[in-house]
Amino acid sequence: MPDQIILLHGLWMRGFALALLHRRMAEAGFAVDRFDYMSVVATQERIVERLHAHMQRHASGPVHLVGHSLGGLLALQACREATGLPPGRIVCLGSPLKGSAAARGFAGFGQGGEALLGHSRDLLEHGLERWDGEREVGMIAGRVPIGLGAMLAHMEGAHDGTVAVAETQLPGLADHCVVETSHTGLLLSAEVARQVAHFLRKGRFERAAG
Repeated sequence: MPDQIILLHGLWMRGFALALLHRRMAEAGFAVDRFDYMSVVATQERIVERLHAHMQRHASGPVHLVGHSLGGLLALQACREATGLPPGRIVCLGSPLKGSAAARGFAGFGQGGEALLGHSRDLLEHGLERWDGEREVGMIAGRVPIGLGAMLAHMEGAHDGTVAVAETQLPGLADHCVVETSHTGLLLSAEVARQVAHFLRKGRFERAAG
């Protein structure tokens, strides 16, 4: 049986945004499923509870998580201290694991901006201190600066238009690479899909990517 991948979308998205990545992962030989959730109105606790149940439904073998942006943060939250989950790896795509300047800028618009960040506002703004979970985690960041985030906040160094590369570099990651794409482009890039497949199989990226 092929390894199972569960794809998680980001903030203000739904599962259909993952269609191309889904197809490429299937072509790479994985069984693929998409986890759809309400990124603004659902609580983190409810999302994580549902994700755990989703993972258990595929527990006959390894279950890998691939999360774009907020989806990567939620994947780490789900696997941080949980026990009894099937084994597997995690790949984050442009996830602001150290907190997002763009999210903080958006929240600065007042209650309207805060409301649009939903129950994950604190996680998006401040991120995590480090990854110390059992699963190997890889990060793929982009550095084509096209996106709304660059209009909301000043970003230091390279960024993908929404998340700075520095915001993706969390202590405890197994590997990190940078590709030539924007934040949304991480879901469309053939190179990203190839790197995801390589990490899920080997626990590291092909160094030519960055």
